[in-house]
Parts: sequence; structure tokens; C-alpha cells
Amino acid sequence: MSGINVQRCLWMTGTAWLVVSQSVAAKTVATQGFSPQAQDRMKEQLLLVQHAANTTVLHTPFPVPDARFPSNQQTVPDQNSQDYRLFEQSSQQTTHGLESTSQTLAQRTIIQITGVQLNVTETGLDITLNTANGPLAIPSTSVTGNALIAEIPDAVLTLPDGDDFQAASPMEGIAFITVSNLPGDRVQVAITGAAAPPTATVSASSQALLFSVVPATESEAATVSAETAEAGDDGIRIVVTAEKTPQDIQDVPISLTVLTRDELEDAQINSLQDIASNVPNFYFNPINAAGSYFSYYSIRGLGNSNFLNRDAVGFYIDDVPYDYGGFLDLNLIDLERVEVLRGPQNTLYGRSSQAGVVNIISRPPTNFLEVRSAASYGTESDRSLQLSISDAIIPDELSFRVAGAYSARDGFFENTFLDESVGEESSLAGRAQFVWTPAPEWNISFNANISADDDGAPIVVPFDSPDPFEIEQDFDGFYDSSNNTQALRIAYEGSGLRATSITTRRYSYQDSQVDADATSLDLFRRLATYDSTVWSQELRLQSPETANPFQWLLGAYYEANDFNAIANGFEFSPLAAQQLGLPSAGFDRTDYEIDRDTYAVFGQVDYQPIEPLTLTAGLRYEASDSELDRRRVFEIAGLPPIPAGRTFDGVTRDDSELLPRLAAEYRISPNVMAYASIAKGYRPGGLNPTAESDDVLEYEEETSWNYELGLKTAWFDDRLAANLAVFTTQVNDYQVLLRGFDALSNEIVNADARINGVELELRATPLEGLDLIAGFGYIDAEFTDYVNPFTDERFDGNQLPYAPEYTYNLAAQYRSPGGLFTRLELQGSGTAFFDDANRFKQDPFALVNARIGYEWDRGGVYLFATNLFDTEYITTAFAALGQDFASYGDRRIFGVQVRSNF
Repeated sequence: MSGINVQRCLWMTGTAWLVVSQSVAAKTVATQGFSPQAQDRMKEQLLLVQHAANTTVLHTPFPVPDARFPSNQQTVPDQNSQDYRLFEQSSQQTTHGLESTSQTLAQRTIIQITGVQLNVTETGLDITLNTANGPLAIPSTSVTGNALIAEIPDAVLTLPDGDDFQAASPMEGIAFITVSNLPGDRVQVAITGAAAPPTATVSASSQALLFSVVPATESEAATVSAETAEAGDDGIRIVVTAEKTPQDIQDVPISLTVLTRDELEDAQINSLQDIASNVPNFYFNPINAAGSYFSYYSIRGLGNSNFLNRDAVGFYIDDVPYDYGGFLDLNLIDLERVEVLRGPQNTLYGRSSQAGVVNIISRPPTNFLEVRSAASYGTESDRSLQLSISDAIIPDELSFRVAGAYSARDGFFENTFLDESVGEESSLAGRAQFVWTPAPEWNISFNANISADDDGAPIVVPFDSPDPFEIEQDFDGFYDSSNNTQALRIAYEGSGLRATSITTRRYSYQDSQVDADATSLDLFRRLATYDSTVWSQELRLQSPETANPFQWLLGAYYEANDFNAIANGFEFSPLAAQQLGLPSAGFDRTDYEIDRDTYAVFGQVDYQPIEPLTLTAGLRYEASDSELDRRRVFEIAGLPPIPAGRTFDGVTRDDSELLPRLAAEYRISPNVMAYASIAKGYRPGGLNPTAESDDVLEYEEETSWNYELGLKTAWFDDRLAANLAVFTTQVNDYQVLLRGFDALSNEIVNADARINGVELELRATPLEGLDLIAGFGYIDAEFTDYVNPFTDERFDGNQLPYAPEYTYNLAAQYRSPGGLFTRLELQGSGTAFFDDANRFKQDPFALVNARIGYEWDRGGVYLFATNLFDTEYITTAFAALGQDFASYGDRRIFGVQVRSNF
């Protein structure tokens, strides 16, 4: 080493390299500020040092000052200075044994990178670049936002299945990794951290370059944010898989909201209602504050107001489709992120969705021990506990993750007749995941979920009640439900092809009894029991992530749904029988079973004819077969069941539809993208299980055409993201569910409707640690051709039910380097109606949530308040038995939460 003056040839600028060896003291080096020729010579000399001394090169995004320069004067010597001339001289002083190596490097041999491998370790992630013809040169580095960027000179990426390598969320703390070719025989490695740039140790061998990556801890994230604030390079970037391939959210030509893992924890989001409160034009309300029971929801005004048919909104948890409002009040635990896609989604997902998709992704198993826990306690004895554990069973091959949650709460309602609080909640949920990677190309996972709810009965009060949380009823009632799901996912990613198989089974059960007359008199009790078994199989073939200019996906889907119910069951007391002139007390109920088989094939092709333009065409064909068995009976003690209505045995119906999608995306500039799309939406027709006559037994399929324009932009070094979408939807044969006068039957009729709307989302990081989020959605959703068959009234121009005129969500959050955390939220919606006649409505209202806490590296403690000002709001309203009833949402909760992770 005597032929190289290391001290004189190493200079410090904004990003540092530490060269560590047994014989050479740690020094700092960078090549910024020198001429290109000098930079080349510096890199050659450093490479010689590394290879000759068997060194390890460590990169850090933190400045490492040279001892000769004060930390606030990290200057590069002027090219005319003495120090620079000393460098010029020392760069030519090599030993005779190293001269031949230097000459070889000067010939610029291009090194081929033929493979990229990822391996999760106990401390982080190893990224190995395998080469075919020799060692790689030392990379130059920079930090942009949360990304650590390394550029390798004299190299070319030659992977067998494409030009680039991409990996989304390979481990906690790392959001995205890309390895790609750059002009001028260079290869770029970009490692994006979830909260801050990671650190990486780089070591070289004759046939590989290894990046040993360590994600930033929470304290390091705060430090890095503070140190890079003046440079303005802490940007907003979120990676999603909404279109079945990893993409930056700003590159997805869909109106899309993403809630990241950090945001889910920071906002204490544990339910679908919590998710909807943070998403424009997404409405989700459990029927009231007295337990799960049933939920109404919609995206862009289309949802499950006709709850006897398949929903217009699709819900997925780890690729498993969920549906039906009585089975969806899920206790969401241990989540990685949530993606909410608005508009028809028919050409990428197994189950078609007319209004949009809620795609929930749980945290994956890790290759090291990880334990996460959270516990909270609040007013009304509101309490919760969450725990997850992950580890490797066979390192780098078989890993697992198990998670569990418990939550409970006393009732918000006071029953003055029984002198007790009612409407309590209790829920248990658990999930287990196993991931097996027998070879690098294969990923096999098995997921199992189970949940159970033991709640009070849903509470309804007179619509004009002076105190909606005070009732006088003779019967408390109950609600019990349980769900279990199993899913096997097999994924293959080989040369030129990706393949995925998803096999799922889901069983759901619900049993409830309520005081149907809602008085202190013992008159009527309503009973209902539902159970559902759903089997589904999805197959997908698609091009590699890096395919260009064509990317394609082909899929097939099958679903078998067996739904059984004892519905609209009314138990008449002796007093009720006397008032109604019945011989004695009895039980009126409707038993039915609906079997539906669904078959679909779908596909989508993206084509990039020129670099800024991408064209998309997709098509889906779907067919379904339905069969209904139904009877209504009246039972009196000591007598055989008496037929009380129509009986239908083996009634069938077939539906089918072609669903196209066309889209165009144009990148106006690196940070501005515009898109346009046309897509057809669809809900199949069906059979009405509560029908009392042939003329109302069937209802027609519902179709829609959605026309949309969107703009996605990023500003100020990605510190501000602003996205806008405008759309219009024409709905034919909108399915309207009407409640019969006897409250025992329903009728489903078809109408036409039109929905115009806009969505605006803003995310900003104006100061380090300060995050601002704003979302606004507006819809004008109204009937255009509709006559109520019961009243013969024309309701053209009336607002669609469960479609609030607008929604908004605002959040301001600050996380200081010292550990202080604060978050304030404002969430609200405009006027919402609950029926076709627009008799029952909820006026505009807003909810305020607040959270403050102290955090450390592996945990935090927080005080929180939900519905801070105890706002009263209606979640549903209806007429039954000659009375008007309403249900109300959750009241205020104050509490404390503790989180711990290791």
C-alpha cells in the first residue's frame, strides 16, 4: 500500500464512504466537485485500495466530516488549489504490482449483473448482485427522500426475465427496492425506506456485490428527517399492489387512497368504519352503536342498500374476497396497508366490483423474531388488546406469523325499564400465516382467520326521540356471530411469467334476537339466523413486473356460495295475539336457501407505444346461476306449522355480462400524470327470498358505465402530493330494496340513476415530522327514472339511499425528534338519506378525534379521544309496524393506549 497516498486522495463532500481494513485507518471519500477525469481516477484508486486490502465499504447517509474541515465547511478543494494538485500527483503514485490492474480498469470492462437475490437477516436485508465476468466497481451514492441510491459504473443489468428488478415491502422498514439500467453503462440500486433512508454496508467479491441493508429505527428516522429538512429531500412515496404489481401510488391510473402501516397505527384504525372515515366518497356505518349486527356501506353512492344481493363494493383481505353487511364488522389486526380503489374493478380481481375495492393486506411473516403488542382502556370500559408474533421456523425457507385481538365495551344505552346499560360489545379475533419458499421462484402461503362477536342486540329508538340513548324496552336481546376463513396461495415467479393460485373457504354465522316493538310491552320479538359457506378459486397468469412495452394479465375465477337463513322471524306474545285476534302466541318466520355459482374469465393488457403514454384495455366475462328454496310458516304451540305465504322450490335464474375497460395514461412530466378511463360495472340479477308473489320474485341485473378523468401530481421534491379525479356514472336498473308494510317481506325493483362526482386528496410534509392530510369527496347521486310500486309516487331527482352528498377527512400530525406525538382529525359528511322517498335523513355532521403521546424506539404511550365533542348522528332509519325508527352511532370515548414492539 506504500505506493498510494490514501490520506491525500480521500476528500469529503455531502455523502460519505468509509473504507475499513486491517492496515488502513478509516477515511472518507467522495468524488463530487472534481472533474469527470479526476472522478474516474479517484474511483480507480479506491477500487485498488479495496481489492488490495480486502476492505469493506460502508455507506451511511449521515455526513462524516473530514478532520481538516469544520463540519459547517465541508468544501471540496478547488481544482487550481495546492491540495488538488497534491491529489493529482498522488493519484499517479502506484506500486509496480498495481499498475497492470489500473491499466485494466482504464479499459472500462463492462461487468454484467446476471442475478439479484434478497435475503432477510436478523438485522436487516441482504441484497446480492451476482456478476458473470468480474468484480463490480465502487458505487457512487446519494439520498433522495427516503431512498438510498447507489449508482454502479461500468455495469449492465442482464436479468433473464427483463431489464429491471423490483421488490415491494421485502421486510418491515423497507418499502421498495429497484435495480435498473441507466444510460452510459451504469446500474442504479434504489433502496427506499418506509420512514427514512436505510443504511447499507457494501462488500465486494470477485463475482458479487453485497448490500447489507439496515432499516432506520424510529429515532433514526426522526434524526434523518431533521438533518435533511433543509435539503428538501424527504418526499411522500407509497408503494401499492392495487393493479397486481408493485407501483408507486402516483403511477397508478385509478382514483386510489392508501393507508400505510404507520398511518393505520397512528390513527388507531381497527375497523372498516375507521378506514372509510379516512377515504373520500367511502361510506361505512354499522347499523348502530350497540354491536356489529349489520353495516351499510357505499363507494361513490353504490353499495349494499339491496343487502339481499351481492354487494357493489368488493372487500379483500390477503386476496380473500369478503361480502355481506352482516359479516363485515371485522376486527382488523396487524395490518401492512389498506388500498381503496374507486370505480369498477373487473379486469384484475377475481370477484367483480361495480363501485370499487377495499384491498386489505396484513403484515407478512418475518425471517426473524418479531413481537408487537398494543393495549388500551377507556371510558365505558372500552378495552382492547392486540398481540402478534413472527419468526422463522426454517431460516430463509419457512416462517410464520400469528396475531390475536380482543376488544370489549359496555353499552352506550340506558334501559330505564330494566334499569341497566345495554348494547355491550365483545369480540375475539385471530389469524395465523405460514409462508414457505422451497425455491426462489416459489412462494406458498396458508392463512387462517377466526373471529367471534358476542354483542347486545341492535337498538332502535323512535325517530324523534328526545334522548336517543335512553330506551324503555322489556327485552335486552342479543347478537352472536362467528367467522372462519382458510386460504392457500401459491405464487410462482419465473423467467417471463408470474402465476398465482388462490383457493379459499369462508364460513360465517349470525344469530340475533331483538325487541321488535321497541316498547316496555311484551309484544313482538324479532329473530334471525344466517349462515353462509363460500368456496372460491382464482387463477392468474401475468407478465413479469419489468416487462416492456407490453404488460398483461389473464385470470379465471369460480365461486360457490351457499346462503341459508331463518329471516323475518316474529315471535308473537299472548298479549300481541290478543290484540291481533290470533288464537294464541306464535312464531312467523321465513326459511330460505340461495345457492349461487359464479364463473368468470378476465384479462388486461397495458401497452406503452411511447415513453410518456400507456394504453390499457381489459375485458371480463361473468356468468352466474342462482337457485332459491323458500317457505314462510306460522307456528302455534301444539299445532303443525301453518303455511303463511308463498312457497318456492328450486326456482332458478341465470345472468351473464361482458364488462370492458379502456384507459389511457400520459405522463406530462416526471411528477405529473393524467389519465382517462371508461369502465362498465355490474351486479347480477337475483331472486327475492322474501317475495310473496311471482311478479316480485325476480329482479334484473344492475349495470353502469363509469367515465373518469384524473390527475396525479407531486411538488416540492415530493413533499406535496395532490390528486384529483372527476367522474360520471350512468346506472341502469339500479336495485332498490323496499320494506313491506308488514315488516316481514321486501320487494326489489329496478330504477335508473346518475352519479356525478369529484375526489381530491392532498398529502404534505411542510416541515420535518409534520404531516398534513386532506381528502374531499362530492357526489350528486339521484334517481332519473323511478316510480315506487307501493305508492305510485315518482321519485325522479331524489338522492340515492346511503350516499352522502359529500365526505371529508382532515388530519394534522406531528412527531418530534424527542418522541412527542400529536394527531388531530376532523371527519364529516353531508346530508345522507336512508330511503328512496327521502323521508329519513341525517343532516351534515362532523366528528373530531385527538391523540397525544410519547414514543421511544420500541413503543409508545398515548392518550386518545374519539368523537371528542360527543356528536349524535343517525346511522339508519326506517318505518315498520306503523312507526318510524332510527339507530345512532358511537358516542365519545376517552382512553389510553400502550404499544410495544421488539
